[in-house]
Amino acid sequence: MKKKRLNLQTLPLHLMIMSPIILLLAFSYFPMAGIIMAFQDYQPGLGFLKSKWVGFENFKTVFAMPGVGQVLWNTIFIAFLKIVSNLVIPVTFALLLNEVRNIWFKKAVQTITYLPHFLSWVVFAGILTDFLAPAGPVNYVIKALGGQSIYFLGNETLFPYTIVITDVWKNFGFNTIVYLAAITGIDPMQYEASSIDGAGRWKQTLHVTLPGIGMFIALMTILSIGNILNAGFDQIFNLYSPMVYKTGDIIDTLVYRLGIVQSQYSISTAVGLFKSVVSTILIVTSYKLADKYAGYRVF
Repeated sequence: MKKKRLNLQTLPLHLMIMSPIILLLAFSYFPMAGIIMAFQDYQPGLGFLKSKWVGFENFKTVFAMPGVGQVLWNTIFIAFLKIVSNLVIPVTFALLLNEVRNIWFKKAVQTITYLPHFLSWVVFAGILTDFLAPAGPVNYVIKALGGQSIYFLGNETLFPYTIVITDVWKNFGFNTIVYLAAITGIDPMQYEASSIDGAGRWKQTLHVTLPGIGMFIALMTILSIGNILNAGFDQIFNLYSPMVYKTGDIIDTLVYRLGIVQSQYSISTAVGLFKSVVSTILIVTSYKLADKYAGYRVF
């Protein structure tokens, strides 16, 4: 009777979790059957069962395509800059914000910097397109200072850095809150002890706050290794153009153009599978490093 009563009590919880499980199966696991297209000359009219099996020919075709090396480099370069920037800037901002004693000002700054995180890249990209346009506010200031107008989203040299800066602008407010939460976990007695020893705010930050969140910073850095091939499809897709393909094209946008635009389903699946395999290796490696150096385990 007790077991039956317990099952009845937990039934709503099981029903509640069924929805995300069904969504996960429908959009993440069942579609994995399509991986077989990477090894076929897939024809939609023939389907999986009747399409010609070609083995690794699609992968050979992918690596023989002109510009694939540049796409891989763009992906790693942009992702690496994002990882570093989204670590250094939020940590620095969190340390500075932690020193603010005016609670109202602190909350206002947190709210303002956190707001862009709630905007989708479709909306935010529209704002950035106008903001960074040749006749936009940024170029208006540049020309007012005696400079020349710059087309940030059409300059292949500046485009990767524009992507990184705008990504930091959108997300550093959320990341700052994460590090502020880590700072609040530091024992206040350490600050009191350092103050008695004559340490000022700068030395307290250097010798108490930073070491106190050092393990958390190391953990976030190690875990970000798994995202080295995720340079941000949503952002780049909404901001790039053929003018910046040379430096702005990444693996995900290449897969989109090959599969959706050009209908080369087998080739695009091969590219996506290659990325998934490499990402899996990196994720496993990052979790091993997190366990070894930061004591973090998922299971």
